[in-house]
Parts: sequence; structure tokens; C-alpha cells
Amino acid sequence: MLAKRIIPCLDVKDGQTVKGVNFENLRYAGDPVSLAKKYSDEGADELVFLDITATNEKRKTTVEMVQKVAQQVFIPFTVGGGINSLDDMKMLLLAGADKVAINSAAVKTPELISISSDYFGSQCIVVAIDAKRVDNDFFVFINAGKVNTGIKLENWVEEVQKRGAGEILLTSMDADGTQNGFDIEMTKLAAQNSSIPVIASGGAGANPNHFTDVFKDGYADAALAASIFHFNTLSVPDLKRELKKQGIEVRI
Repeated sequence: MLAKRIIPCLDVKDGQTVKGVNFENLRYAGDPVSLAKKYSDEGADELVFLDITATNEKRKTTVEMVQKVAQQVFIPFTVGGGINSLDDMKMLLLAGADKVAINSAAVKTPELISISSDYFGSQCIVVAIDAKRVDNDFFVFINAGKVNTGIKLENWVEEVQKRGAGEILLTSMDADGTQNGFDIEMTKLAAQNSSIPVIASGGAGANPNHFTDVFKDGYADAALAASIFHFNTLSVPDLKRELKKQGIEVRI
């Protein structure tokens, strides 16, 4: 059985780590380079760095920041935000990223998934999906959660894996920043329609049961969190020790 992964996330705006609730009301959470080093040293399995305003501001993810973070970490490192082309991906991978995450660009140009996975290998391509409950279905949103695409989550999950994505980073917009627990129903829906790993994101609180639940009931392969780690309400080592006690296979 593959070990479940714990992944801290650095949401970056204007060169600083920030965290909000439901994609709004951002507050400062620390220096991304220092936080990245801390999480790497503590035993996080991977890191995700998201330049959260790059798409809406129509600019590229800060390469210099990626280089600085990559120099400090010794674990796989995924970068996303404002990535629209093979050249963008190449630039970030050369700067030290191990994987790139595409979100809005993948929806607008699905061929980018196929082309990039053929060029770099599917192991480098993560498709990030922001989804929200609308009536009784889950729909995919883009442009930092501002635009409802009208695409049902399960349909998009099936398409991105057919096009060669290596992994899905699924964020529940409803649960984001609430610390009330992951959206188990949404995660399970994605995982049951996916043959590639699903990373659950949005809603992690200081209660280790949130992680146990999303692994056992949501069938997630990895769980991503931000607030609880940034604001020291729960550390990566403490979380992993508790998960181990609860029978979840993790690397310690």
C-alpha cells in the first residue's frame, strides 16, 4: 500500500505567503522561502507553491522566488499560477520545480495537458481543479474561483486523466480556509472517477481526524493544508505521528 502524502501549500501573493477563507479575505502568513525550508526539514512529503493572483493579473509566476524555494527544499516541489504554455513550464522546471500545476489554462486549452504530458512526461503535470457545489452538483471554477465553467467535476476529472495528467490537485472552494474538514463527498467523487492520484485540498483543521477521514472515506492519495501549518496549530511531524496511530500509512 502506497504511503499517504502530507503536503503543505504556499499560496503566494506579492512575494508573501497568504491565506484566506473561501478564496477571500487574505492575510499574511509568512515568508515563503523560510516556510518551505521549515516544512522540508520537518518531513513534509511534498510542497505546493501557488502564485494565486498570477492568472487574474495576467502575469507569470515569479521565477526568482521559485529558484529560492527550490534551493531550500529536498522534497518534490510543485509550482502553479499563470502557467499557459510549454515555455512557462520549461522555465519553472529549469528554475527547480519538480512538477507544474495548470488550472485555468487547462480548462481553456485542454490540449495543453496532452502536449505538456507528452513533452515533459505525465509525472511533471498536475491539473489543479477548483470546484464548488452548485445545487446538487460540483462544478469546476477558473480564474481564482471567479468563473463557473459549467463543467461538472466528474467529467473534467475523466478528461484530464485521458489527456495524460499525472495527478489532480482538487480544492473545495466551499471548504477552503474554514478548518472544518475536507469535503469528503467531493473528494470521493473525484477519486472514484480517477485512475490517477487525487490530492485533497480545502478545509483541513487541526483535528487529525480530518486527514484520516479524507484518506479513508474520500479515497484521497494525498492531503494538502496551509493554515494549520503556517499558524502553528498543528505541525507536520505531530500530524504524521497521529495518523500512524490511526492506521494510516505515512512516511515518518
